[in-house]
Amino acid sequence: MEAKASARFVRVTPMKARRVVNLIRGKQAEEALAILKFAPQAASEPVYKIVASAVANARQKATQQGLPFREEELFISEAFVNEGPTMKRIQPRAQGRAYRINKRTSHITVVVATPEKEEDR
Repeated sequence: MEAKASARFVRVTPMKARRVVNLIRGKQAEEALAILKFAPQAASEPVYKIVASAVANARQKATQQGLPFREEELFISEAFVNEGPTMKRIQPRAQGRAYRINKRTSHITVVVATPEKEEDR
């Protein structure tokens, strides 16, 4: 079973968000939440919320299907960051020049899954 959660238009640059997502890819969900809770990067807060949301989505999906839910079995099967639209701003500079500031956004997606057993296949 797998569940997915994503956040779009997050105001963090994709490169900085990828640094955080690379920390948790392939880890157990509980361990990933613990890593994100104490990670010093600013992007760890929105990624923490997305992982927590994916776990909650898995719990909801299991109750709807009548399956037993064990959070300790969940692991991060997929986690990726795509680039969102860039907001372009202008900052005045010396001698009448203009300097462009790019405010980048990200689309962050996390998929949690339970390991598949051989009997189910």
